[in-house]
Amino acid sequence: MRNFITTLLIGFITTTSAQNISDAVRYSTAEIEGTARFRSMGGAFGALGGNLSAFSLNPAGSAVFIKSHGAISLSSKRNDNNTRYGSGITNQNESKIDFNQIGGVFVFKSGDNKNTINKFAIGVNYEQLQNYSDSFIAAGNTSTSIGSYFTSYADGLRLDQISAFPGESVSDAYSEIGYNYGYANQQAFLGYESYILEPNSNDDENTQYSSNIAPGIYTQEYIHNTSGSNGKLTFNIGFQHNKNFHFGININSHSINYERYTFLREVNNNPASYINNVNFENTLFTTGEGISAQLGAIAKLGSNLRFGLVYESPTWLTLRDETTQSLATSSNTDNSSYVINPNTINLFSEYKLKTPEKLMASAAVVGKNFLISVDYSRKDFSNTRYTTKNSSYFTYQNQAISNSLAVANTLKIGGELRHANYSFRAGYSFEESPYVQKEQYGDLKGTSFGIGYNFGNTQLDLSYENSQRSRNHNLYDQGLTNAANINTKTGILLLSLSINL
Repeated sequence: MRNFITTLLIGFITTTSAQNISDAVRYSTAEIEGTARFRSMGGAFGALGGNLSAFSLNPAGSAVFIKSHGAISLSSKRNDNNTRYGSGITNQNESKIDFNQIGGVFVFKSGDNKNTINKFAIGVNYEQLQNYSDSFIAAGNTSTSIGSYFTSYADGLRLDQISAFPGESVSDAYSEIGYNYGYANQQAFLGYESYILEPNSNDDENTQYSSNIAPGIYTQEYIHNTSGSNGKLTFNIGFQHNKNFHFGININSHSINYERYTFLREVNNNPASYINNVNFENTLFTTGEGISAQLGAIAKLGSNLRFGLVYESPTWLTLRDETTQSLATSSNTDNSSYVINPNTINLFSEYKLKTPEKLMASAAVVGKNFLISVDYSRKDFSNTRYTTKNSSYFTYQNQAISNSLAVANTLKIGGELRHANYSFRAGYSFEESPYVQKEQYGDLKGTSFGIGYNFGNTQLDLSYENSQRSRNHNLYDQGLTNAANINTKTGILLLSLSINL
């Protein structure tokens, strides 16, 4: 949800509140949505292969294919959020339909029986790793005002560095203050021009402020909407050695497109409060691209056992942020109202994020009409790192990441039973929270099931996955840091069409 902008800020602001631990976790947490067969078995395909999503998980999986193969998948995702905030409880849901996967693999068999390389495969596949469509509303009475957000930024800043010159427009002042002094001064400017902030003195040298919103009880409604996706385009080469060993490598191109809209409405009737109504609107738009690699192997031991190993490198992302803001206040004392809408896009300096590497081990038992598969993976989120030129802010954030994040283990179990042309599937997945404090971002638990029908060279698969996670969301990084507790239930319905070529 983006505002129409009339003025563009040319230049870069040195500090932004956009890049923090929650953003690092968002771009480091990735889960292949995949094909319907893949999801119906909980994504436990590390030792199986023979599926387009499987070779996105383990590159050796492409060499398991007997014939060239193509597939396309359509997903419908629904999030149901139950949110507790202050004295209130709200429910909100968000749905999105998308083509989440398309790809193919070409298999080439060796005509020489003496050749130890029996076949090799070349594949390309696009899949969503994350669908960011989500929405929740936090509403209730609290004892912390949005005024504390603006005072926390303003204290210590000179009055002449957070206010407009005589005759200067709001847009020009907001842009110039951001360009010359940074994000914190911009927030203080909004608070000062809207009469939330009251300087202790009107001298240019003043650095202390109070709030014109008096202490008491505040009725707040906070709207949070996100959209976009994290996509991965995989280029694969795999080969089969001596019929029982499969090896592969993936080179992955990543694309980030994330948009967030927040709106806070606060009302109070506190005695001695000059400002009684506040509407605060923010948007964030993040785009980026990155690269990663995977190495994988699958071994067939005996007629029924399969084992898989995968190393996934860090993803090196380059990200760019744009933000917009507006603030409106009003007073019941003299019926005054103040609208501060800079109509300005803030462009922030390009920065980089390195996500943690991942190790995965898999095992499977494959029978004539059934299979059972297990995947275990490990990812140390405390190794996530922001980098950019000359920024002490990122040094602080990286230290916070090291202290707040930890190793997250993931377990996936899946099974399939085949009867005639039908396949019946089920799966379970458990993903540990990457946070040291689990209440900040809870464990993710999911169950899935599905059915497939084989028409010969064409197969149609349908799956449904249900998962649940609880998390705490701080409304803002400073001042008004009250947390909304959100319990999210996610349902993903997937339909895939695959064809042997």
